[in-house]
Amino acid sequence: MQKIRVMIVGYGNVGRGVRLSLQKNTDLELVGIVSRSPERVAREVTDVPVLPVSEPDRFLAELRPDVAILCGGSKNDLPAQGPVLAKLVNTVDSFDNHSRIPEYFKMMNEAATQSGHVSVISTGWDPGIFSLERVLANAFIPGARAYGFYGLGEKGGLSMGHSDALRTIPGVKDARQFTHAIPAAIEAVRNGENPAFEPGDMHTRECFVVLEEGADPEAVSRTIREMPGYFAPYQTTIHFVSQEELDTRYKGFPHDGLAVAAGVTGNDHTARVEYRCVWGSNPEATANVLVAHARAVARLAREGRRGAFTILDIPASYFSTLSREEMLAHWM
Repeated sequence: MQKIRVMIVGYGNVGRGVRLSLQKNTDLELVGIVSRSPERVAREVTDVPVLPVSEPDRFLAELRPDVAILCGGSKNDLPAQGPVLAKLVNTVDSFDNHSRIPEYFKMMNEAATQSGHVSVISTGWDPGIFSLERVLANAFIPGARAYGFYGLGEKGGLSMGHSDALRTIPGVKDARQFTHAIPAAIEAVRNGENPAFEPGDMHTRECFVVLEEGADPEAVSRTIREMPGYFAPYQTTIHFVSQEELDTRYKGFPHDGLAVAAGVTGNDHTARVEYRCVWGSNPEATANVLVAHARAVARLAREGRRGAFTILDIPASYFSTLSREEMLAHWM
């Protein structure tokens, strides 16, 4: 079968993870990378073309991608780039600002439908895998609310989206944000209380920030705590550290999470569904999910489908390299 031609848009940690993942998926091939900083990326990547994202006629003609995997940040990159690229090519992205997903879906659906393309949005492990698990748990235990918790370990989990949001703040040179689940909230869910949590009842935020020279730490702290959709509703602890300390003490991108729902079945028997994942590298985990969805995008496009989709709309078999016969024999 002819390989699916994949183009990476944006080459940061997720883009690097996508490139590594494509090397392990033999039905897909990387045909090129487009970036706002092609010179920087070309110094690191020499085996495929690296082209400016600002020249769409050129990268479409030279790379001829079947699918573009969009690896930009959710705060600024994807809302601007996503609808533009959806008019040019089939896309998949990991837009992760939960509160704005309906708005983003609408934009991407209009762009992809009008141009005859397929765009899968907001996929990764959450939103993405956990989104599916929440829907399934609620369906299997009617009336149960499904919840997602992140950063269950002592050190918490490193959030790429929140770290990226920190780095957009004037005066911030570099930053990492760790999410911590609140144990009492997890136990309330497991006990079947179906609590109506307010934002901030389930998690706390911990930020490690390197300031630009001359930046005002009080102004930066205020901007962080007031940032809607990211920090405003949460108890947020901010540490100002040196670049050396950030690089040595907070290196790597570990993350983990738990999707859980609890309730009762017919005769008031307790029931609970949990889905747990632990990732040594958050960007590589997200990248692997994106690559599997790129396969699904290509299959949907071959069927003549168009518009925006999420993991909730796609048959699980579309993500796999296995045939129906193999899945029935080995995975059922």
